[in-house]
Amino acid sequence: MVQPLSRLLRPRSIAVIGGGAWCANVIEQCRKIGFAGPVWPVHPTKAEIAGVGTFPSIEALPDAPDAAFIGVNRHVTIEAMRLLSQLGAGGAVCFASGFRESVSETGDGHEFEPALVEAAGEMRILGPNCYGFLNLLDGAALWPDQHGGLRADRGVAVVTQSSNLALNLTMQMRGLPLAYVVTVGNQAQTGMAEIAGALLEDDRVTALGLHMEGVGDLARFEAMATRASDLGKPVV
Repeated sequence: MVQPLSRLLRPRSIAVIGGGAWCANVIEQCRKIGFAGPVWPVHPTKAEIAGVGTFPSIEALPDAPDAAFIGVNRHVTIEAMRLLSQLGAGGAVCFASGFRESVSETGDGHEFEPALVEAAGEMRILGPNCYGFLNLLDGAALWPDQHGGLRADRGVAVVTQSSNLALNLTMQMRGLPLAYVVTVGNQAQTGMAEIAGALLEDDRVTALGLHMEGVGDLARFEAMATRASDLGKPVV
């Protein structure tokens, strides 16, 4: 059975796979936003990342994380996805590019996305080629960059295919409280309509904003919009 999206989007534990600046930013943003659960960096050689002690491998983690940020290249990403799935993790943000979006440029992206989805098994994937998400209600930030989001008790959820647009939307100063900001990237496994539907089910979400480059699964999108109407939550 596929893991529920709520486990990924409302995690109680987070693993960060990789040792670059992007991964250090995820740890720092979790600290800044006040994430209450454990954050477990994974790196085979570095003793610590952003001041937090590391685990040498995914297999060495003390438990299966609810969510993971995978900040390594696409080849290593696929293997990390497989190991996390075998461990029983809830889901992962796939930050790497070089998948389907690069086919027209390099001609070699065809095989990588199917391999990524196969490796994930029952585990949820956001991306690849995306920044991840901010949960400003519960204080979870699988987000490798700066942002302007502030903790909130309730607010709107924004789902976008563009990580750059998402980052800029967190900087808005119109007094609109943000509950979630989620980037979807290539949507290799989990599409925008399904993610949006999961966010609508959070009672603390009051409205939904979408930035779309295509509808994709029309029937699922229609079902999501119908559910939003039933819940009395506007979709923009």
